[in-house]
Amino acid sequence: MPELLLELFSEEIPARMQARAADDLRRLVTEKLKAAGLSFGDAKAFATPRRLALVIDGIPAAQPDVKEERKGPRVGSPDKAIEGFLKGAGVASLDACEKRDTGKGEFWFAVIDKKGRTTAEVLPEILAAAVTELPWPKSMRWADHAVRWVRPLHSILCLFDSKVVPFAFGPVSAGDTTQGHRFMGNTRFAVTGFADYKAKLEAAKVLLDPADRAAAIEKGIAELAKKEGLVPVPDKGLLDEVTGLVEWPVPLMGRIDDAFMDVPREVLTTSMRVNQKYFTLNKADGAMAARFVVVANMVADDGGKEIVAGNEKVLRARLSDAKFFWDQDRKARLDSRIDALKGIVFHAKLGTVFEKSARVRKLAQQIAAQIGADAGLADRAALLAKADLTSGMVGEFPELQGVMGRYYARNDGEQAVVAAAIAEHYSPLGPTDKVPTAPVSIAVALADKIDTLTGFFAVDEKPTGSKDPFALRRAALGIIRIVLENKLRLPLQSVGAKKDLLDFFADRLKVYLREQGVRHDLVSAVFAKGDDDLVRVVRRVEALGAFLASADGANMLAAYRRAANILRIEEKKDGRAYADGIDTKLLRAPEEQELVAKLGEVEAMAAQALGKEDFAATGAALAALRAPVDAFFDKVTVNAPEPDLRANRLNILARIRGELDKLADFSQIEG
Repeated sequence: MPELLLELFSEEIPARMQARAADDLRRLVTEKLKAAGLSFGDAKAFATPRRLALVIDGIPAAQPDVKEERKGPRVGSPDKAIEGFLKGAGVASLDACEKRDTGKGEFWFAVIDKKGRTTAEVLPEILAAAVTELPWPKSMRWADHAVRWVRPLHSILCLFDSKVVPFAFGPVSAGDTTQGHRFMGNTRFAVTGFADYKAKLEAAKVLLDPADRAAAIEKGIAELAKKEGLVPVPDKGLLDEVTGLVEWPVPLMGRIDDAFMDVPREVLTTSMRVNQKYFTLNKADGAMAARFVVVANMVADDGGKEIVAGNEKVLRARLSDAKFFWDQDRKARLDSRIDALKGIVFHAKLGTVFEKSARVRKLAQQIAAQIGADAGLADRAALLAKADLTSGMVGEFPELQGVMGRYYARNDGEQAVVAAAIAEHYSPLGPTDKVPTAPVSIAVALADKIDTLTGFFAVDEKPTGSKDPFALRRAALGIIRIVLENKLRLPLQSVGAKKDLLDFFADRLKVYLREQGVRHDLVSAVFAKGDDDLVRVVRRVEALGAFLASADGANMLAAYRRAANILRIEEKKDGRAYADGIDTKLLRAPEEQELVAKLGEVEAMAAQALGKEDFAATGAALAALRAPVDAFFDKVTVNAPEPDLRANRLNILARIRGELDKLADFSQIEG
C-alpha cells in the first residue's frame, strides 16, 4: 500500500518541544485518517532541531464505499415533508426509497451509496488541519503572515505514493524537496519516499532519528573517555537536550583549568550542564576529571581544535564567576546569613522565609522526639537550612540550594549530621530521588514539607485540577516516601494534618501505591477508618488486598454488601439504626445460633490480632465467618413477621458489618 511522507522544515525548534511536537503531529494525522475511514500501518514521527517528519505506511489508495441510511417521514406525510426529506437525502424521488414498518408505523428510508474519495483528494484537508492544530507551548507569527508556528516555517515536503500532496500552510506550499545540514548540506534536493529521504538526509549530514543521534553522542563520549582512561557520567536529561540541539553530533573533549578543581563538584557540573550543555567525566576512582565533552553540530576542518579552544575560553569565564562566589561566600558564616532571610518572602499569606524557618525549627524538634533523632541537632539544622538562599552561589545557581548550605556548614565547623540535613531537607525532589535516611535529616525534611503543606492548606492555596503552582503534590509524595521507606511510625495528625490534608494524603498515597499495582479503593477503605499512620495504613491495605484475593474474602465482601444493603433499606424504613446487642433468647434457627457463636469467637480473635497490628491474622479470623454467614443467608429469613425476631436478625447483620469494618470500611471497596 502507498506511503505518506511529511516534513515540516523550519528555523530551530527548541529542544524541549521537539519530542512532544513529533508525537502530537503523529497523533493528529492518524486521528484524522481514522475519522476519514482510512486505515494505516506503522506511523513514525521524528524531530531534529530544524524539522518534524512523519511517515505512515499501509494507507489505502481510496476511502471505502459506504452505505448511509436516512430515516424520513411517515408514509402518507404531507408533500412538503416528503420534498424536504428527499432534498436533504439527495434523492430524486420516493422510487429510490424504501418503506419500512418500525413497529410504530410505516416510514420512508433512503439508502444512499457514498463512493469513497481517493486518498490523494482527502489528504490535503487532513494535513492542512493537522499542521494548523499542532499545539505549541509558545508560537509566533513571522513577516506579515497570519498563521502561527513555533518558528518561521521555510518549506513543506509531502508525498503520498511518491506524488506531491498539494496543500499549504500560510505562505508555504508542499513540494518534494528539502535540504540537509545548515553548514554541511544546505542545498535543496528532491526525494521519492521515506527510505530515499532518510538516506539523502544522512548524506547531507543530518541524522533524522533522535535515537540515532543520542547513540552517536554516547558512543563518541565513550570513545573519547576511553582514550584518556576516564569514565563518562550518565546524564539522560542532558543527553536528550543535546540530542535536540544537533543534527550531526560530533563529541569533542576539552580541559578544565586546574585552578577551578577545588570548587565543589556540584558547582562545576551545574555550571557546565546548565550554561554550556557539557558532559562531565570521572576518573577511575570516581573523582571528577578535569575534562568535559562538548557536542558540536558539525565536522570541523581542523578536527575541532578551534571549537574546543573557544569552549574552553567560555568555560573559564563561567567558572571564574563560580569560583568568585565560592570564595566570597565562605568569608561569611552561614549563621550570619539568617537575618537576611527576613527580606525574602516565602508567600504573601505565609510570611518570610525567616518566619517559615522558625516554624520548621519547632516542628523539626517535635518530629525528632517522635522518631528518636537528636532534637538539638535537628533544631540547628533547621535554623541553617535556608541560610544559603542569601549566598552569591545560590543566587547564581538556585538549583544548588541546600547543596551549598552543606559545604558552607562544613566550612564553618558544623557537625556532619547537621550539614547533611541542610543538603537533604529538600529531598526527595522527584519519584526516583533518594529519600533521607539519617534521623536528623529525616526530621528536617519532614518538617519543611509538612510546614509547606499545612501552611498552604490553611490559606486555601490547594492544588486544583492539573494546577499545582507550589508543588504540594510533590511535597506530599515526598513525605509519604520518607515515612514509608524509613518505616516511621508518625501519625499525620500529630504533626498538624487536618481532615482536608489527610484526604489529600490519601489521594497521593493512592497514586504512590497504584504504581505498585495496588487498587485505589483499598486505600480509601483503610483511610476511611481514620488511621493516619502511613506505615500501618499500607500494612492494612496489603492485608486487605490479600484477604479479598482469597475465595473466602471475596465471599465475605459479597456477604457484607448483602448485609449492608438490607440494613440500609430497613433502617430507612424504620427510621432507626440497628446496632443493639444480640438477644440470644431470640435465636431460633440453628444457622443463626451457629453464626452468633462464631461471631463471638471471631470478635475475640480479630481484636487480639488488631491489637498486635497483625492485619493478615485479622483477615484470617474474619474469613472464618464465611461458612456460617453463607448458611445464615441460605436458611434464615431476616425480615421475619415477628418484630422482635426481625430486629434481632437485623442486629446480627449489623454485627457482621461491624466486624468486617474493623479491618477497613468495606463500603468503599469497588468491584
